[in-house]
Amino acid sequence: MRTRVKICGITREQDALAAVEHGADAIGFVFYEPSPRHVSVVQAAAIARRLPPFVTTVGLFVDAEPALVARVVDEVAVDLLQFHGQEQPEYCVQHRRPWIRAVQMRPDTDPVAVRAQFAAARGLLLDAYRPGTPGGTGETFDWDRIPAELAAHIVLAGGLDASNVGAAVRRLRPYAVDVSGGVERDKGIKDADKIKAFIDEVRRAEQ
Repeated sequence: MRTRVKICGITREQDALAAVEHGADAIGFVFYEPSPRHVSVVQAAAIARRLPPFVTTVGLFVDAEPALVARVVDEVAVDLLQFHGQEQPEYCVQHRRPWIRAVQMRPDTDPVAVRAQFAAARGLLLDAYRPGTPGGTGETFDWDRIPAELAAHIVLAGGLDASNVGAAVRRLRPYAVDVSGGVERDKGIKDADKIKAFIDEVRRAEQ
């Protein structure tokens, strides 16, 4: 099965179009103001309007007020929601869009138990854990903690770039990989050559 690629933290139209040109399946918008990759609803809507069909748009939230999520759904028309905070299942299901649950791999996190808890999610995104940071740490975690039976159903994140994503795909065969900092030249500013190199490594690893 082909591994999907999501380029997250898009803040500029040219970066979104470069991601699509080089084969990204999805792009992510961060609606979390403390993040250096934060975009406004107006910015994201303008970028989304320029995308071709069959590219999934993802809205990332961290314990957001429901009104913000509703505005993003209405004005940006994102396809998928991604929750990175302390959101519980009853919060996640109320927003008129399919969703995935991001999981920081704390030392005591059991991804199988989390999957059961968030059974209504389209999938889990597994990310590295750093206290006080809800994602985008640029760090990897121990991939051996991902059970083999779960790997094909997860989105792998955390410290991925062109130097290690091939190994991750060959080893785990995840449903998708998610990258932000690993394809940037500055926070929130993507590098088209790094995007291409990242996706090329994913495709090579599938062969």
